[in-house]
Amino acid sequence: MKKDFSKSWISSVQPRKQRKFRFNALLHLRSKFMGVALSEELWKKYGRRNITVRKGDKVKVLRGEFKGKVGKINLVDRKSCKVRIDGVEVVKKEGTKKPTEIHTSNLLITELFLDDKKRVKSLEKRGENKNG
Repeated sequence: MKKDFSKSWISSVQPRKQRKFRFNALLHLRSKFMGVALSEELWKKYGRRNITVRKGDKVKVLRGEFKGKVGKINLVDRKSCKVRIDGVEVVKKEGTKKPTEIHTSNLLITELFLDDKKRVKSLEKRGENKNG
């Protein structure tokens, strides 16, 4: 098997090839893996189920140790496809707190960070196509 990343790769049933594709993906293409589901209100408002997560979005953790916690994203790591959320910390044995990372598939966006004009424009355009 080739070691180089191929953008033209379509798909495979084999899990090993799917893992290899995600592992070897280039960073500028990894943003497509960073999609997070929208809450029902946002889903109806913007006419889409998910969106790429950004720093500043408010999210709710759906699975794992921190299930139910709500916080603002303060770091998006494309390399590992994980995010850091304010208030989601692990308490170490000596009592210090360490921020932990959560995979994007375990999150739900409850409020979008709309200071980016390009993001707002793409959301509005998508909403117009749905309603029109």
